[in-house]
Amino acid sequence: MTNRFLALAPVLAVLALNTAFGAGVHWIGTWSTAAQAALPATAETFRNQSVRLIVHVSAGGKRLRIRISNTFGEQPLVIGRAHAARRTMNTEIDPASDRPLKFRGNASVTIPAGSEAISDAVDLDVPPLSDLAVSLYFPQMAQATTSHVLALQTNFVSSGPGDSTASVKFPVEKTLSSWPFLTGVEVESSGHGAAIVAFGSSLTDGDGSTEDANRRWPDVLAERLQKTSGSAAALGVLNEGIIGNRLLNDSPSGPANPFGPMLGESGLKRFDRDVLSQSGVQYVLMCLGVNDILFPAFPFTPPTETVTAEDIIAGYRQLITRTRAKGIRIMGATIPPFEGAKFEGAGMNIDLYTKERDRTRIAVNEWIRRSGEFDGVVDFDQAVRDPDRPARLLPAFAAEDHLHVNDAGNAAQADGISLELFQR
Repeated sequence: MTNRFLALAPVLAVLALNTAFGAGVHWIGTWSTAAQAALPATAETFRNQSVRLIVHVSAGGKRLRIRISNTFGEQPLVIGRAHAARRTMNTEIDPASDRPLKFRGNASVTIPAGSEAISDAVDLDVPPLSDLAVSLYFPQMAQATTSHVLALQTNFVSSGPGDSTASVKFPVEKTLSSWPFLTGVEVESSGHGAAIVAFGSSLTDGDGSTEDANRRWPDVLAERLQKTSGSAAALGVLNEGIIGNRLLNDSPSGPANPFGPMLGESGLKRFDRDVLSQSGVQYVLMCLGVNDILFPAFPFTPPTETVTAEDIIAGYRQLITRTRAKGIRIMGATIPPFEGAKFEGAGMNIDLYTKERDRTRIAVNEWIRRSGEFDGVVDFDQAVRDPDRPARLLPAFAAEDHLHVNDAGNAAQADGISLELFQR
């Protein structure tokens, strides 16, 4: 066993922020996205401009705060103004709901490189499953080296110079398909409120689902929870998926990787930041592993990063231990099939499926189902595979690449999750 399983990610200062802000008040995450590093040459840059970022929340609440991340920044990030409001349509907001956000009582905040900020709480009625508009003004040049690439949500950059954060009709210069800097929205909840973190790769991030439709499986799970009564309706669902993310290794380094650091730090490394630091987290759905199996197909992946089922299981065991140490329940999700899967793009056309890789997937899935080491099992494999050809996705659920699932497949995965896993 290599020493990669022995290296625990350091506990970041953000773990203390949940108690430093609003002691005695119960906060839960209602929306989140994972911070990703972007190459400076490709990162969006804002100069004396505002952005309006649209997010779809899960649980509701009467008070709100946000998280802004400069995790991968190399320079301090200056936020001149920040506002939150209920979105009505397109870029427009309900002006009665517009709230200026402050940071320790100040309208502006400077976030050091490698850090994040949590806003002060504001009174704002946030209905479950509603859209919020979070608007940020950058008085100085801000390069979005910390962002989330696959937003599957249209966001907006202002056309004119200056602060447009309070504009009812936001002046648009261009649209974005990413979420720069914003990584979380939290609501004040009753004592039985809690958060579920979906921790995964592009299958969790929603690749294959319809843009601007909120049909990722965590979105559909949030809808199911809101249709229930009692404490289940007070559960927020947080999507911490990253395209191409692996459990055991970071995004491959070196100039041959066209994605640079965008595919994220390993699940082992980012777990504290993206899971354990989330407000109110009580449940984790572990959905990483498929890219650990598939990445040896890519020419930019070092041969030393080829993994076995035993390697993946050892990684799971480490995260199970770390999660339970915090009193959090962790459920394992089986890996869906990928026969016929292809990667086309960045100058590559690669067949991802081999029988050997499928045997690794099957071995990992059998361990998830039968070992009893997770606190519960979510069987995504069973939910979306073709019963007549179980090494591939059911055609009705498959996206064009036969690796990801479409909206119907996302719904099948979410519907296959037993809500009894979240009973308290």
